[in-house]
Amino acid sequence: MQPPASTTSPTVQDWIGRQLSHYSLLDAFKKRRSRRFGMGMKIEAGPFIYASQHPSQPLTEDEEAALAFAACGITGYALADLAYGQGQGGHMLDGLIGRTISSPDAINAVSIVVTNDEATYLLKRPQDFPYSEIPALIELSQQGKLTELYQRMRVKISEGRVTVPVQPGYNFNINKWSVYAPGSSYFLPINDLTVSYINALLEAFDPTMGLYILDERNLFQPAGIAKFAKSHGGHLDDDADGNRILTVQGLEASLAEAVAVEQGMALQNLGLMTELLGLGGFSNYARNEFGWFEALGFRMQSMLSSDYVGAGWVLTLLLRLMGKDFPFPYAVGLERNQQVLLHGYCPPYYPSMKVAVESFVTSKFGSNGIYRKGAETSAWQSPEKVSSHIEPPSQVAIDATCAYCDYIFKRYGRFPAYSAPFRTVIAYQATHVDTDFYKQFFKPEALSQTQLEHIEIHPPAK
Repeated sequence: MQPPASTTSPTVQDWIGRQLSHYSLLDAFKKRRSRRFGMGMKIEAGPFIYASQHPSQPLTEDEEAALAFAACGITGYALADLAYGQGQGGHMLDGLIGRTISSPDAINAVSIVVTNDEATYLLKRPQDFPYSEIPALIELSQQGKLTELYQRMRVKISEGRVTVPVQPGYNFNINKWSVYAPGSSYFLPINDLTVSYINALLEAFDPTMGLYILDERNLFQPAGIAKFAKSHGGHLDDDADGNRILTVQGLEASLAEAVAVEQGMALQNLGLMTELLGLGGFSNYARNEFGWFEALGFRMQSMLSSDYVGAGWVLTLLLRLMGKDFPFPYAVGLERNQQVLLHGYCPPYYPSMKVAVESFVTSKFGSNGIYRKGAETSAWQSPEKVSSHIEPPSQVAIDATCAYCDYIFKRYGRFPAYSAPFRTVIAYQATHVDTDFYKQFFKPEALSQTQLEHIEIHPPAK
């Protein structure tokens, strides 16, 4: 068993510190590779039949902390250098704290779960901390105290490693031999779509944008916003020639892609940090509508297939008579010890979508909101002066957003309509490389100097 972090050899700690301080970003770009074969692994068939001669060796806490920092570490204040005048969209920004990865509108919609042989943790996002704790976290980051920062950011959600099955439906055969291997640390990004969705709608329904959304699964009827159309005396542009008409599917697909880009940055950073530390690692498939969430103990709900397609009563009855109205489980939040760690801006955490939207607006513009009390923790020299000139969304935008979100939830039984509030897509697994495997089968350049140095500084466990 790997000793706890407090007894890790100072030589290893010093080497990690040197790498973090001096390793070239250009070298990380050039040398980064997926190196899947770690200590304790085995390939049983094909041209690379091999059984590791070393026992599995967990990452040290210092190594895991450096990877966690790369994936989502809190680094400082977002500059929020935007135009905040009327109709210029600056108030769309939803956060004033920066991480190692960029996030559309500084929402920080991606959470990271870390699971290893000993425990499973959720890493808290900036918005999960009280404003008063942020300066201390940033100071730890600036001083390079990544292990202490990691300890402050993580919340244990389970003893031991959490996994899902490796059979088709949960993963692909290409990953079966290596994924969730003992000794590995597994980083699972979780994407929250609800915050980005509501935030985007508030801007889309602003009078200066006036976008109009149709529901393609309901004969392209307005998605609950007909009374806001210009043709009905409202402010949303429903002119087919105006290039301001979207569909529900088109909008939700764009939002899912935007959040997935944020996740992709976390995965890229994990790959670069893995190379810097001389570890092995690779990205792998983790897309399942419910598998990971059930395994992690999320609060689950379900919807019927008739709800998903927005079927009328005739089709719903037909589906049920045929035994085809299947339930689909999905996650809505994560709770531990009577504390809500993650939740979507949707029921059951709010009594209605209207309340969810209004609560989101309050989180930005209420007295304790990001642009009010939260502005004290910002990069601005005169936070009160700046924030006093930042106005909330217009009331008509809020009303249209409430009407749209209420329509989606009532017609399709959840929010968003096409996807669950939370999604997993791709994850990252880090290990200690078995250099003997690569020396036997691959050319010398398969291992960079960092892997060779790492094995000298941190030899395999006996």
